[in-house]
Amino acid sequence: MRQHVNVVTLGVADVERSHRFYVEGLGWDAALYVPGEVAFLQIGGGVLLALWSVEAMAGEAGATAPPDGAQGRAAVTLGHNVADESEVDAALADAVRAGGALLVPGARRSWGGYSGYFTDPDGYRWEVVHNPGLVVRPDGTVVFEG
Repeated sequence: MRQHVNVVTLGVADVERSHRFYVEGLGWDAALYVPGEVAFLQIGGGVLLALWSVEAMAGEAGATAPPDGAQGRAAVTLGHNVADESEVDAALADAVRAGGALLVPGARRSWGGYSGYFTDPDGYRWEVVHNPGLVVRPDGTVVFEG
């Protein structure tokens, strides 16, 4: 199997609420939106974030943890790398204004970067990070420098 990911799917309790959070609140672009069923957001070259009704997901792929915003679910964090520390703080503030919850404010980390965490309305945890050693090349490959 070739090593790649094209779609990251989050099972959400309310597709409309999640669509509002990401599209209207955070200003992300929807590639496809079917109200009540699914929304696809273009999040990178060849990569989509899917917001799918958790009921439909469970019907097709089996049971999931309840997406009710509760903490303590699977140890998964989605990462959003930005250019500098001020962008971390701005993105965290945007997420809170859009209806997300601030988990950890931006802070300098022992590994040399700066990051903070928020959750979306379903409790999915996002890290907003400035990692000075993570470089995305024009062809989309990621390398670690320094």
